[in-house]
Amino acid sequence: MLNLYSTPCATLPDLNHTATDEDEVNYQPLLINHEIVHLPSMTAIATQRQALKGRKSAPKTLAVLADPVFSADDPRLQGKSLNAENDLNFSLDESALQRAANNLNREVWPRLPGTREEAKAILQMVSPQSSLQAFDFDANFNWATKPDLSQYRYVHFATHGFADPKNPELSGIVLSLFNQAGEPERGYLRLGDIFNLNLPADLVVLSACETGLGGNINGEGLVGLTRGLMYAGAERLAVSLWKVDDNATAQLMQKFYQRMLQNGEAPNVALRQAQLQMWEQKEDKWRNPYFWSGFIVQGEWR
Repeated sequence: MLNLYSTPCATLPDLNHTATDEDEVNYQPLLINHEIVHLPSMTAIATQRQALKGRKSAPKTLAVLADPVFSADDPRLQGKSLNAENDLNFSLDESALQRAANNLNREVWPRLPGTREEAKAILQMVSPQSSLQAFDFDANFNWATKPDLSQYRYVHFATHGFADPKNPELSGIVLSLFNQAGEPERGYLRLGDIFNLNLPADLVVLSACETGLGGNINGEGLVGLTRGLMYAGAERLAVSLWKVDDNATAQLMQKFYQRMLQNGEAPNVALRQAQLQMWEQKEDKWRNPYFWSGFIVQGEWR
């Protein structure tokens, strides 16, 4: 059975397209002539519109979190005397994160070096006075839950995120799991934590793998990170449908933000144009839809 929630509609063939002798292939994606809108459910968008009616945009521009420290063998922990002691709350959190990883058939959370370059490139488009950043050990739970994030129109998480279809409540975002002293720390932003955030952003970007998935609940639609962030106040989100390529995502995100921040385009328009740019690179491997079509925008499109 076709699951429309996880279907990259932009790549579906445009049946109105007629091939010509000059066509390189007899295939043209819907993206070329259509703007695709994704919604978790009609109830969600109706509720969101009512809640956000008349809201003004936040005063500052961009907050970015990227390249957290996930494992004890990370080079950034070399020379540190690792301390395994932790409190009960951390142990319970670590256990829940491991349970979610098992549900997803994952053993480790590998470092994502491409997220660092991605974040730096995006931050260069915004003045330091209007941006906030967190890298390495600072890309942690405390930063992700700080009240200051409510002051930014665009909030960008470049790290591991996941939606657990078996247990949607275990869905979350993985942040730095160690502090600068080499001590384990809370780094699992769970769906319950996300629901309790105050994040009135115009756009939240989850530049990670499979962040647009979740559990399909009858009468409610898709329940996962998207629903949690909308409840927290996000007007729209950019999320992924599969395990995206680290380097290709960095390329796409730079184009995406350039069109929003420098061209003034709406997020859904900007993402489509960024994906078209990837598609039109005929001599570049990034043209393959696998590398650009995994990201979609959900939420308000107007």
